[in-house]
Amino acid sequence: MTGEPHPAVAGRPLASPPEPLPAPVTDAHTHLDACGCRDEHDVAEAMARAAAVGVTRVVTVADDLAAARWAVQAAQWHPELYAAVALHPTRADTLDDAARREIETLAIDPRVVAIGETGLDHYWDAAPHAVQDEAFAWHIDLAKRVGKPVMIHDRDAHEDVLAVLNREGAPDAVIFHCFSGDEAMARLCADAGYYLSFAGPVSFRNARELAAAAQIVPADRLLVETDAPFLTPHPHRGKRNEPFALPYTVRALAQLRGQDVLELCDQVRANAQAVFGFPG
Repeated sequence: MTGEPHPAVAGRPLASPPEPLPAPVTDAHTHLDACGCRDEHDVAEAMARAAAVGVTRVVTVADDLAAARWAVQAAQWHPELYAAVALHPTRADTLDDAARREIETLAIDPRVVAIGETGLDHYWDAAPHAVQDEAFAWHIDLAKRVGKPVMIHDRDAHEDVLAVLNREGAPDAVIFHCFSGDEAMARLCADAGYYLSFAGPVSFRNARELAAAAQIVPADRLLVETDAPFLTPHPHRGKRNEPFALPYTVRALAQLRGQDVLELCDQVRANAQAVFGFPG
């Protein structure tokens, strides 16, 4: 790991810290390595910045093998940091036998709370669709074998993602990370009992379809995330994201749903506890 932010956001200033939330919440999906964290000191500082505004638990997520190794190691450094491991669909063509064995070993670590992010990405087309499909199916099976939720990356592939889940049989818990569908997609997911996690785009003024979707998600299937260092919420769109910026998204989501912020905090915290199985 370089300890430098992801090249896509390197050089951008960090978002400004928000007003603290009235109750603690969990960042259900972030990438602390891509935020520039390298060692235990870096992780402690990022977690302290988050805790200062009410983001007290964080799930740092892998997208390749190096990130998976680092995420599991980093989760040992802080009691409120957890990991998710998988190969991102754009890297599905690297899921050879050795990679499968290593991910299987990492997946059983008690600090790993989800298998992700996996799924389908038909925007970048970095790996053939058939290869992505096969890798997604393998990760679904792994999630079932280890008894942990599958965390889904779905970009321009809504119908195909649902088709794979239906074909393979979904694990007990499914999380659509950075949900990007419309109201109809949200209803299909809600009917299936899936969790929908909302990131910064739900705060964007031009995200009307996403806003409509956010309003109809059942309260007990709602999560919040940063997907940092990307997708910084309004009013800091374009700046570099980090878990401490999550309150902007929480407040935007509460406004869309007509909920009190405290009520929403309590709900998403309980939902994260339920799906990830955090202790205590």
